[in-house]
Amino acid sequence: MTVTVAKIEVATLGFPRIGPRRELKAELENHWAGRTDAASLHAAAARLRAANWAWQRDRGADVIPSNDFSLYDHVLDTTVMVGAIPPAYGWTGGTVDSATYFALARGTQATPDGQADTCAHGHAHAHGAGVPASEMTKWFDTNYHYLVPEFSADQVFRLSSTKPVDEYREARAQGIETRPVLLGPVSYLLLGKARGGGFDPLTLLPRLLPVYVAILRALADAGAEWVQIDEPCLVLDLDDAARAAFVQAYAQLGAGAGEVRLMLATYFGALGDNLATALSLPVHGLHVDLVRAPEQLDAVLAGARPDLVLSLGVIDGRNVWRADLNAILARIAPAVRAGRTLQLAPSCSLLHAPLDLDRETALETDVRSWLAFAVQKIAELAVLARALNEGEATVREALDASSAAVASRRTSPRINDPVVQARLAAEGPTAAHRASAFPVRRAAQRARLKLPAYPTTTIGSFPQTPEIRQARAAHARGEMPRADYEAFLHAEIARAVAWQEEAGLDVLVHGEFERNDMVQYFGERLSGFAFTRHAWVQSYGSRYVRPPIIYGDVSRPEAMTVAWWRHAQSLTARPMKGMLTGPVTILNWSFVRDDQPRETTCRQIAYAIRDEVVDLERAGAAIIQIDEAALREGLPLRRGEWQAYLDWAVACFRIAASGVADVTQIHTHMCYSEFNDIIAAIGAMDADVISIETARSKMELLDAFVGHRYPAEIGPGVYDIHSPRVPTVAEMTALLAAAAARIDADQIWVNPDCGLKTRKWPEVRAAIAGMVEAARRMRAGDATG
Repeated sequence: MTVTVAKIEVATLGFPRIGPRRELKAELENHWAGRTDAASLHAAAARLRAANWAWQRDRGADVIPSNDFSLYDHVLDTTVMVGAIPPAYGWTGGTVDSATYFALARGTQATPDGQADTCAHGHAHAHGAGVPASEMTKWFDTNYHYLVPEFSADQVFRLSSTKPVDEYREARAQGIETRPVLLGPVSYLLLGKARGGGFDPLTLLPRLLPVYVAILRALADAGAEWVQIDEPCLVLDLDDAARAAFVQAYAQLGAGAGEVRLMLATYFGALGDNLATALSLPVHGLHVDLVRAPEQLDAVLAGARPDLVLSLGVIDGRNVWRADLNAILARIAPAVRAGRTLQLAPSCSLLHAPLDLDRETALETDVRSWLAFAVQKIAELAVLARALNEGEATVREALDASSAAVASRRTSPRINDPVVQARLAAEGPTAAHRASAFPVRRAAQRARLKLPAYPTTTIGSFPQTPEIRQARAAHARGEMPRADYEAFLHAEIARAVAWQEEAGLDVLVHGEFERNDMVQYFGERLSGFAFTRHAWVQSYGSRYVRPPIIYGDVSRPEAMTVAWWRHAQSLTARPMKGMLTGPVTILNWSFVRDDQPRETTCRQIAYAIRDEVVDLERAGAAIIQIDEAALREGLPLRRGEWQAYLDWAVACFRIAASGVADVTQIHTHMCYSEFNDIIAAIGAMDADVISIETARSKMELLDAFVGHRYPAEIGPGVYDIHSPRVPTVAEMTALLAAAAARIDADQIWVNPDCGLKTRKWPEVRAAIAGMVEAARRMRAGDATG
């Protein structure tokens, strides 16, 4: 089909920030360690931005974003832009400096003399007692974490950063015209929380909007023609007040933006019952996600005014599979025939995709042929645009190659395993049920374990030191024989076990030194997975992960953790937890095949993990932890779709956990989540102990368990491991007292918020010593600290 209307452009909504060799991680960690100053960090960031803009331009993007880059988190950048800095961070106005920015992200540590602590370059941090980092939670249903804005009823907003303008000018100076990106004001408020409660953050909208108008005018003065405003909350269930807030906001933004045209970007789902609101707003363009919600195209076309530019999100920004470009052309044909002004785009920011497939030279040829990363996705969009602008004949080879790659993946004998499929087909009704109810199990487990009140443990991992990483890399390169590598790891485990006994922990872990990542480690030992060397994506700050790629049916060829557990248990008489990652988390933290339902893939993983659980029990493990850190993040964004997901997700966990006897205690761990809405499902998981991250919320997240009368045992985290700050014994004791005021003391375990892999040993030793002391004080009835 050849188009005679306006040229169809290729647009990107955002791009990976971290660099092809994780340059941003190195620069941040050098700065935090005091090895470089703020000027050096910002210069390195500018080089990364320049490379990103060039990547996109050179691969065919016509509309390139700016201000999508962040040193830590784009929501934090918005908080800084509007001056919503909580008083605890000591900010008194003016430009927010790097020290304050990173204090919000990572917290600050108390100083021995009680004076204000400073960074290596003399910037005063908040106050001498130190401050915790901002609360962190998942960005919609992704594995990206954002820092939660915190508002007071008397909140004052002021323009405190010109980053969007500065980066637009920076790109322009390099000869690249960009479309600056802003997180929209309504989504920003909806994603925040009211400090102290008692008011709706949306009531702050009239105070916030003048700041947005000011930044839009500044962008107009700098020469920007378009600004992308992201309002992802438009795909959520909204009430009338929230819809009215969008109308109010865009009436003011539209009137105040001057010559700047606004592209309203929505993603991660369908607009649904918010479509009429979105189409009524005085904006010049609308981006819709046609990967998550292809069915919404007809309604958008029917309702959009003729002059509205439509940005069609036709390439999956959150997965790695190569697209069938012929199928996409057929899908968007109605929009093309309508003669509208169109842009073709990824479904969402490419922040959630790895950067460049060309670096993955070690991938097997057939698997590699099925994939597309961020830069390849832009190239796919460019092929689509050429097909529409110049005719399909001009790119026929590329179009047919894409269809052939998709067909090859679906018919490959590597995809289908009849044994795995037969096991699922034979699934019986008892597979997802423990032999006895929790009260019976609890009595049997207590008789076996004989633990004190407020038993102490950790979540699983200990610091992965440079020496551990170097040894792993040397082994991977063939420079360290397997026997030497295992001897090295055994020594690390022995030191960790001895230290835990000395620290006074009641239930020990082996430290997971052999594991590169809690999902990757298991995926490398399961069939149906492929792995990359350089396909990093950002989780938060400088924390990046390489998600496995699930391309085929999943099974467990052999035991994955039993030998490591057996060695660790041989070193101590105290209980040693078996440590596993749960099926739902493996699913949600992987790039998942899209040729069968996610539920089916998850059940396959569940049976593989079940086999490992049973083998650990046979080896003698009394406690087995099956982490489901990501169970909630797979929750659909629309409430009406929740129950179907929760039913199969909970069933998968129970399949993994239910092959053991009553005396075997099953633990699980869940990361930052809002638990209120899924507490019934958490109860239905039927774990004996759950540990959760509660330090940053000061135990507020426990309220969900109180209201539900959660029957099992709970480890509410008392040490925020996402910050280098070491809490005091008094702080941790106070958190335990707050927990004991909410739930029965005999339900409470004492543990950090999460695994300790990313921390350094001096922090860990100090924090765990304090945590054990806090538990002792609670046992003695001294909650005053």
